[in-house]
This record gives sequence, structure tokens and C-alpha cells, in this order.
Amino acid sequence: MKPTQEQKELRSAVRASLARHEGAAAWLPLTDRIGVAGLSVPEEYGGAGCGAREVHVVMEELGRSLSPVPYLGSAVLAVQALLSSGDAGACARLLPELAEGRTVGALAWAERGSWDPAAIRAGAARGPGGTWRLTGAKEFVLHGAAADVLLVAARAPVGVSLFQVPVDGAGVRRVAAVTMDQTRAQARIVLDGAEGRLIGSEGDGDRVLRRVLDLACTALAAEQAGAAERCLELTVAYAKERIQFGRPIGSFQALKHRMADAYVRVEAARSAALGAAFAAAAGSPELTRCAAVAKSACSEAFSAVAGETIQLHGGIGFTWEHDAQRYFKRAHGSAQLFGSPAWHRSRLGEDLGLTGPDPGRSSAPSRRA
Repeated sequence: MKPTQEQKELRSAVRASLARHEGAAAWLPLTDRIGVAGLSVPEEYGGAGCGAREVHVVMEELGRSLSPVPYLGSAVLAVQALLSSGDAGACARLLPELAEGRTVGALAWAERGSWDPAAIRAGAARGPGGTWRLTGAKEFVLHGAAADVLLVAARAPVGVSLFQVPVDGAGVRRVAAVTMDQTRAQARIVLDGAEGRLIGSEGDGDRVLRRVLDLACTALAAEQAGAAERCLELTVAYAKERIQFGRPIGSFQALKHRMADAYVRVEAARSAALGAAFAAAAGSPELTRCAAVAKSACSEAFSAVAGETIQLHGGIGFTWEHDAQRYFKRAHGSAQLFGSPAWHRSRLGEDLGLTGPDPGRSSAPSRRA
């Protein structure tokens, strides 16, 4: 299906805003003037009531510019965790400000390098007066050091559950992570008897996180496809203007083949990302499969195209003076975010009944991602 007129206008508005406002400064105009933070929030909670296809448009544009704004961590992870929990009270309390972009949310989920809900070991114990106390450590928390709303997945007596934890409460320590990709803020969060407020039903966290995982992979695949497309554009433009032996390097047959291969990878990635977005928008039972395919295919396509961008730019591509290294670092980090391509292929194989669970396979990202 072709994009709607509203989606075309959304893309144009987001691209123009990112062109005018660099870095984190883009968050205010994106949220105030365009309303990106509330796109997938239902109207009853102050949002636009849109779906995964509109999120796809925004993520593609954020990927093209490598924007560091907290859209993925807040408007996708935190918002979808709240919506998936089915907790109307928590949604009414937290979603309106998240939808306006006035507050930024973070979902603390991964542990020991794994995004599998079954790997969660952080514990939640009942305290006096019906309170909860959480203990454990969380890694790779997107914008976790600066977030205003912190949601934490922990293992309660009846299973994994979701809790809201005061960001500056006792027993909460947030440490910004030093990452290779400096455009994606991450943090490590350590909980030592921190007070938590149950979100949704006790023991329902596994279902919530698996739903969020599918939507997170769908959104990230769109970002990867957009970034890979931009890498190709930069490479083609350079190949047309760089002269060697009296002619543009883009006229050399060997380079034509490499750029053609990169083009095929970009188009395949875009198709996989769109397929997952359509599945999410339609509420398809095939979403888990589509999301796993998109995350795996787009991760590998972006990594390959970003590598070619550096290679085909020659010496300048290896320096910090050129944006090629920024795309390469984002490609490396995003390939491991929410699980490696190999882990998602393993999930897909299990879902299709082609393979059994592999307890030895890890979804662990590189510590430098």
C-alpha cells in the first residue's frame, strides 16, 4: 500500500524539523509542533491515536539524521509498555505528559545482555502496606539516566511484572553508559530495595514485554532502513564527485557493482521494515514473525551498507571529520539492540517449528554497543 497523504505530510514535517534543529534540540519542535511523542497514544490519553505506520515514518527520518532524541525509548518502549499493560489508571496518570513530550519515559528491561523476558532476575518482593521492593540491575536502558518516568520489569512471586519506580527514590542508582554510538543515550540502573508501584497485573510482565519487543523491533527496523538509505545517498553523491584518473569513481565498474548491491540491501530492508509495520498496524498474528525478520534483515543490511560507505569514501571515510563513522557506529549498536540478528532468527525458527529453543544462544549485545 502507498503512504497516505497524512503520512507524506508527517514525513515532510519531521524531515524539515530535523534539518532546522540539530541534536537534542530537535525534541521540543518535534513534540510541540508536530506531536511525534503522542502519535501512538490513544486520543483519550491526549495522543493522536495513530499506529505503527506513522511511527515507521518518524523512525525512518530519525534514522536518516541519526537523531539523538528519546523517541524510541519514550514514545515507543515506555508508551507501548503502559498500553500493553491494560492498566487504565496508570495510562491516565502517565500517558498525557508522555504524549506531550513534557516527560520522557524509560523501560528498564534487559539484564546480563539479554532481552528475553525469561532471563529477568531482578526481584520484586511485597513490602508493608502492599508496597513492592525491587532489587537488581538493568542494562542498556535507553535515556535511562535522564528519564522522568521509569518503568522496570522484575520477577515477582507469580512471574515477571511491570513496576513504576521513582527516578530519584531511595535505592535507585542511574549511571550513564559510555557507548561507541554516542547518538544513542543508554544507562545502567541499579535497584537496591527501591520502592515500586505495580503496573497492570502481577505476573503479566512476560506477555507485556513480548508485545513491546515486537513493536520495538518493528520501530528500530524502520530507523535502520532509513539510516541505510541515507548511507547509500551519501555514497552515490560522493562517487559522482570524486575524481580519479580523470573520471568520477562512480563510473568504475567495480564500484558500480558494489553500489548496486548496497541498493538491493536497502530496498530489501525497507520492504522488511514496512512488512512489520503493516503487521503491527493491522494487529496481525504474524507480527512476531514479521518483527523478527525485519530486525534481523535490517540490522545486517544497515551494517553492510554503513561498512561500504566507509570503504567507498576512501581515507576521509575513516576519519571523525565525516559522518560515515557515525552511521557505522549506529549500525553496530542498533544491530545488537533488542537482540542480535542471530537471536531473532532463532526466535523465528522456533515460531515456525523449524528449530527447538537454544538455551546457549544469547541475545547479548556488545558491551560497547
